[in-house]
Amino acid sequence: MTAPQLYLSFPGTAREALSFYADVFGGELSLHSYADFGRDDGPSDAIAHGVLNGVVALMGSDAANGEKSVHMEGAMLSLLDAAEPPLLHEWFDRLADDGRIVDPLAPKPWGASDGQVIDRYGLHWLIGYEPGA
Repeated sequence: MTAPQLYLSFPGTAREALSFYADVFGGELSLHSYADFGRDDGPSDAIAHGVLNGVVALMGSDAANGEKSVHMEGAMLSLLDAAEPPLLHEWFDRLADDGRIVDPLAPKPWGASDGQVIDRYGLHWLIGYEPGA
């Protein structure tokens, strides 16, 4: 069985955003332009399909003319227990660079450590881990 995967439509920033996520999380990034796919519903150098494969996997593209781009409300990308605590703290800090910390990544009253950050591209992340992780 396959789990759903988020596919993001960026407002002309897919190349920059997906490259940023590849820099933060590592992995292999594959980018294909509108020209590569023979599309004419946007700039030829716009990203028609991008894939980041690695510990964190993301897919996305530049929104075509007339399409809406990602705007997150009431949703977060969860990276709970997705890596060792020091790496989760590094990811949190890197995502916070030119972004906005909603809740610092720190121990919480219920015993876990977690935090929320909205990165420079508007994605809302929930990052954390259980004690002893």
